[in-house]
Amino acid sequence: MSYSRLIGTGSYLPKRVLTNAALESLVDTNEQWIIERTGIRTRHLAAEDQDTCDLAEQAARRALDMAQCDVSEIDLIILATTTPDRIFPSTACLLQARLGNHGAMAFDVQAVCSGFIYALSIADQFIKTGTVQRALVVGADIFSRLINWSDRNTCVLFGDGSGAVVLEASRTPGILSSHLHADGAYKELLTAPAKVVQGGLNGDAFTKMQGNEVFKFAVKALSKVVDEALIANQLDMSAIDWLVPHQANIRIITATAKKLKLPMEKVVVTVSEHGNTSAASVPLALDVAVRDGRIQRGDLLLLEAVGGGFTWGAVLLKY
Repeated sequence: MSYSRLIGTGSYLPKRVLTNAALESLVDTNEQWIIERTGIRTRHLAAEDQDTCDLAEQAARRALDMAQCDVSEIDLIILATTTPDRIFPSTACLLQARLGNHGAMAFDVQAVCSGFIYALSIADQFIKTGTVQRALVVGADIFSRLINWSDRNTCVLFGDGSGAVVLEASRTPGILSSHLHADGAYKELLTAPAKVVQGGLNGDAFTKMQGNEVFKFAVKALSKVVDEALIANQLDMSAIDWLVPHQANIRIITATAKKLKLPMEKVVVTVSEHGNTSAASVPLALDVAVRDGRIQRGDLLLLEAVGGGFTWGAVLLKY
């Protein structure tokens, strides 16, 4: 049986850092309120001349370097993003050109904060069927450009960044299972409702969020999909070495861990320094934990996320 094995990770954060103290001058808020409600202390913002492809390229090159993989060996590029650089072509194609790859499949996935989980699962299917041998999967977003900086319910939450992984076909177990879901009935709870009409935006393109409802749904959905992954693999939660969750806010992370009866010592948390980086959130946290030595070869990892749509999902893998 062929598995998708993770052989490289990478991430990138823009240089500009926005602190909670700086936010106090922009909106009616204070650092204590932000930390108590979100756990976020800082977030990174892209420079005006940086595009999503710029962020994606940095993470991709770092993942390729760790994997000791030349970009010409990549058969598939999937880029999860909600902030593409163009209407078309896809940002994955822009990244492909930037990296110097010619001929690999390349396309974007739009599942908001669940985008990387979706993209990872799709790449896994291509590898398992023997269609491709190596895949580059990237999550990158400049979500700060979808934020109304006078809306304290959203502006304190989000940051910009990118994360990437390289997968290769292997007989050694890697990705064990993936579990994806969506329910468009909840479309109004977290949305940027503008439409493209005659080459321009019609309506409000800023992120709208009903925070309490999103929180309740997220905790329930994430707990359920984690249980789904464990049952599918006949495992108990005690078998998991690390939970790598979407870094939405610390309350969702801790509430999910509590519901799963998982100690926080086994949860990778980066939300304090990065904020919610949407599709970049999970691969960014994964790369941090790999590079600082917490995650070791042979560890069993559970990755999960929930995003606008609603979309949600989990991937269980042996690192």
